Amino acid sequence: MSRIATARLPVPKTHKLYLGGEFPRSESGRSYPLLRPGSKQPYAQLCLASRKDLRAAVDAARAAQPGWAARSAYNRGQILYRMAEMVEGRGDSWQALLREGLGFSAAQATRAFAGVVDALVYYAGATDKYPQVIGAVNPVAGPHHNFTTPEPMGVVGLLFPDAPDPIAVAARIAAVIAAGNSAIALLPGPSGGLVAEFGEAFATADLPGGVINLLSGDAAELTPQFASHMEIQGLLFLRDEPVRRTELERAAADNMKRCIAPAQPLLALERVLDSVEYKTVWHPIGV
Repeated sequence: MSRIATARLPVPKTHKLYLGGEFPRSESGRSYPLLRPGSKQPYAQLCLASRKDLRAAVDAARAAQPGWAARSAYNRGQILYRMAEMVEGRGDSWQALLREGLGFSAAQATRAFAGVVDALVYYAGATDKYPQVIGAVNPVAGPHHNFTTPEPMGVVGLLFPDAPDPIAVAARIAAVIAAGNSAIALLPGPSGGLVAEFGEAFATADLPGGVINLLSGDAAELTPQFASHMEIQGLLFLRDEPVRRTELERAAADNMKRCIAPAQPLLALERVLDSVEYKTVWHPIGV
């Protein structure tokens, strides 16, 4: 009996969502393929998150945020640094994703991977620096001490472009959580391929479940829900869509949600201050 040589077909991995420190599939059961660049062969299957998945992410983020904000700045910095260590330890799988799944050249993949690690390390060092930069004793007339201190905004939504930019994803999320906020990030289209690698690193870095939540899916379907949801206090819209940005700002005004401008540079203490509120305290002195 002759033996017929057959080529083994690869089995595309299913990348799940990252919600509340766990890796669930979308409750809708929907998915979409991440195609290998220049071909119709899928590199992976990505979950197409639904509005219910977004609500679950908000619940997780809301529950986790007070405990995360109550941690010391030093401890938050330790965990961010550990996140950088976990990413760096997964270099082979990151390189494979960037080159084979997202179409980066070898040089681009090397730069992007190093940039992700650098962004996490940078904001690990920022957690105990920004309060000193912005905090102040204010000169006031009268028998009072007057102090201004930054406080976290709460739950912050981040809406990324379809084009994968791992450095921007790492930097924007790290800046938000460095201030004590929790984050819900939508990585739509091909950028959803980053959810698995970021999620695997975050899940093994002592990060409390719910502080970071990652969704892959369709921006047109979920973007309006980010703006209208009453439990999301801040919204960072990073897509180059001026008309939609205006629509979101109008929707956000109904629930007094802050819309954060996507300012540059990516690595700066100002990016932490983008997602803080300011509390001013008056304390009487003298007789």
